[in-house]
Amino acid sequence: MSRKGYVLFDRNTRALIYGYQTNAIQRMLDFDYICKREVPSISAVINPNRAGIHKAFWGTKEILLPMYKTTAAAAKAHPEADVMVNFASHRSAFETTMEALEVPTIGTVAVIAEGVPERQSRVMAATARKLEKMILGPATVGGMAAGAFRIGNTAGTIDNIIASRLYRPGCVGFVSKSGGMLNEAFNIISRNSSGIYEGVAIGGDRYPGSTMLDHILRYERNPEIKMIACLGELGGEDEYRIIAALKEGKIKKPLVAWVTGTCSPVLPASVQFGHAGAKADTKKETAQAKNDAFREAGAYVPCTFDDYGKVIAQVYGILKAKGEVQDVVEPEVPRLPLDYSKALATGAIRRPTTFICTITDDRGEELLYAGKRLSDVLDQRMGIGGVIGLLWFKKELPDYAAQFIELVLQIVADHGPAVSGAHNAIVASCAGKDLISSLCSGLLTIGPRFGGAIDDAAREFKSARESGLSPEQFVNEMKKKGINIPGIGHKIKSVKNPDKRVQLLIGYAKRNFPSTELLNYAIQVEQLTTAKKGNLILNVDGCIGILFLDLMSSCGAFTKEEIDEVVRLGYLNGLFALGRSIGLIGHILDQKRLGARLYRHPAEDIAYMMPSSDEIQCKRS
Repeated sequence: MSRKGYVLFDRNTRALIYGYQTNAIQRMLDFDYICKREVPSISAVINPNRAGIHKAFWGTKEILLPMYKTTAAAAKAHPEADVMVNFASHRSAFETTMEALEVPTIGTVAVIAEGVPERQSRVMAATARKLEKMILGPATVGGMAAGAFRIGNTAGTIDNIIASRLYRPGCVGFVSKSGGMLNEAFNIISRNSSGIYEGVAIGGDRYPGSTMLDHILRYERNPEIKMIACLGELGGEDEYRIIAALKEGKIKKPLVAWVTGTCSPVLPASVQFGHAGAKADTKKETAQAKNDAFREAGAYVPCTFDDYGKVIAQVYGILKAKGEVQDVVEPEVPRLPLDYSKALATGAIRRPTTFICTITDDRGEELLYAGKRLSDVLDQRMGIGGVIGLLWFKKELPDYAAQFIELVLQIVADHGPAVSGAHNAIVASCAGKDLISSLCSGLLTIGPRFGGAIDDAAREFKSARESGLSPEQFVNEMKKKGINIPGIGHKIKSVKNPDKRVQLLIGYAKRNFPSTELLNYAIQVEQLTTAKKGNLILNVDGCIGILFLDLMSSCGAFTKEEIDEVVRLGYLNGLFALGRSIGLIGHILDQKRLGARLYRHPAEDIAYMMPSSDEIQCKRS
């Protein structure tokens, strides 16, 4: 907006937002919505870190705002935007503001950052005046035109905006240095007049980009504004420029003025208030001196800030009696939907959950495993076996049970490169696939014939024993069904070449388990099967499944129903998948370290058996 004009913002104002301030963006859009703007006040977002889109709410609907990495790109794509709200930090506020001032289509820049060096602030202000543009700030919340446009977080919450009737224009133009006082003044003015037409905070630094007088003179020229209100501060002499304009007749509309800081005389000398400019070094810069000067110049000045609203009401009453203003008929204000997270936190809504989690909870200060704090898991040295007990079974297992799980994981971790899972993982790694893809390739081979017999063995042996079948009857039943007994048989190992892994598992169970009844039953079955063929031994899959059932049955932590559920849901194959992943990852990394090339199976290891020409020849009728 040109400094020759008197309107900075209206219902058609569009802005560029510099800095990815998602909350401020949403608050501006929420204000637009309750003001019933036809289009959002934000044209685009400038995010130096990435371009793309930002998704936000427009009432109940979601909209997409374009996002650019540079001001130049955003301004070129959106020439309708004449305001930039600059959320850059104090380190980059100067450069980004100066760049925006050079853009012909941008007339107003709000610089939110505090701590901008004074020299840079003075250069920004001088440049804006030269280009006949306007700067709000630095160190400002911004400003707003009621019912039209809001900068960032101006005026606070939506509740305060509605309470202050800022969703529609009033007749008062307001300016202050303080953003906090801006919000308070909006509320005071709304309760004692028709409300705000426009209000801005110029910022609390010693050298703001624009002065209070700049905005008061704009208000003087705006026919929609019938009275003016301002809040100054002790320190500096900006207020005296307003007083001079009053005396010279440049300000003809009623002006209600108050300068804060009247308590400074009872405090130690040279006390500085919250803003860099709020420090009185001479008597002339005190709040009392400025207030007295305002009175002498013809402004309406309350005795204390507590009377500020009363004086606003007095002046508004005078204008109303003259017929220059009239009360506003309140429009219907759209109800702004609650954000889901806020509504849920306050208990305002309820909704059915998509799924249930009963093993972990990460919502609090510390992660919980089945209700147990992670720090306690570590302090008690529960180990991987204990963690599996919590996350798979939701139980604190006895130490010997947790150690058995860890023994299983160590035993099944690998069985050489020739088995199907390792072979697949190696081939995938040699093909250049990443670790996760190669691991998945190996894991996908786990099934009834490779590592997936743990659950089947547990299920069949458990069923046979609970049905009262003798070992002989069990073997015969499976033979009649034409089903190989899961957990029995090995391609290499046999009675004469026993599987050391199985011996280790059985030895641990005999030493530590209270009971191994199902194992004893399985050993009787093994005696029958090995009598027929030496390699029909109890293999590692079968041994793990059977011993795990013995563990659950004898440790006292599981009910019969829970044991049935573990078998039914297929828990136990997870032990093989988890343990074997260790070895598969080892093989994958081994190939990558070796720089292995693409694998091609040797032709001499393939039996090529092509059909004859007679077999493939089609018979013609």
